[in-house]
Amino acid sequence: MNSSALAPHSGHSQKTLGEPYLKVQVGSQSFAALVMHHVQEVMVLPIRRLTPMPNKPACLLGLTNRRSRVLWVIDLARMLGLGALQSNVQQHSVVVVQVGNIPLGLAIQQVEEITWIPSDAVQSTPGQVSQALLPYLQGCWVQPQGVVLILDALAIAHSPMLHGE
Repeated sequence: MNSSALAPHSGHSQKTLGEPYLKVQVGSQSFAALVMHHVQEVMVLPIRRLTPMPNKPACLLGLTNRRSRVLWVIDLARMLGLGALQSNVQQHSVVVVQVGNIPLGLAIQQVEEITWIPSDAVQSTPGQVSQALLPYLQGCWVQPQGVVLILDALAIAHSPMLHGE
């Protein structure tokens, strides 16, 4: 990923563009977007810096220490029921989100770009979406290349799956 991929598209005013979102590839064929006000940073996390925790759901990859704070790292695709990250890699791309006082690392396939999505472009969730995915969606954004899932960072951070409920 180059730094120009994260630069917002120029030539438009913020009012016409809507809100900024970080577009990511979650699984091999799935794309999603997170509203930027929850995104703290994107990092490459070597597997050796991840401490697996026993007796946790499969989507919880483990704990890591980042800037003097400990955070859970989850396989976002697995949590959303969209497959799983490759297990034979040496590192993961991780989006660190902050929801209230909850920091969380979302391991993804790759970061695509920062894009502006007008609020009127967000559509209701299509009918073919799995029931496991529904609690984590705010809607979708239909693009010529396919559907981009608009994720709810608050719902992900407060998921019963992550809190042992």
